[in-house]
Amino acid sequence: MDKLSWATVAFMAGAFLPLQAGLNAKLGKAGGSVIHASMISFVVGSMALLLYILITKQTFSWTGLKAAPVQAWVGGLLGAFYVTVIILSFQRLGPGLTFGLVVAGQMIVSVLLEHFGILVSQPNPINLFRLIGISLVIVGVILIRNF
Repeated sequence: MDKLSWATVAFMAGAFLPLQAGLNAKLGKAGGSVIHASMISFVVGSMALLLYILITKQTFSWTGLKAAPVQAWVGGLLGAFYVTVIILSFQRLGPGLTFGLVVAGQMIVSVLLEHFGILVSQPNPINLFRLIGISLVIVGVILIRNF
């Protein structure tokens, strides 16, 4: 896929996050447990991924997995934290503020990761335009919160 296709898919993934949060929040409310709703979300997602793997006959390297650093496993914990917090925040803050804060947090950490070359293939130093971009996102969050 070319860059435009990847950008479109990334945009769609971002657009689906508020829908996922709302649906998971409804599931948590219906079942009376946010933690169970979060777990069910991961189970359903895992089943979908397993089906995709089976249909497309994906290959896998057990040797590579065994060689992965211990900290690589933290991604699953962060995913569980994220989904659970989003369900809770969505109900208390609403989708606009919740995802405004999510985007602000993502932008700040992403720019720092790129600046320091952490977990990225190509470092990208912080510059004035990146700082302005982050500032605009933060201003957007403030506007969503106050108006």
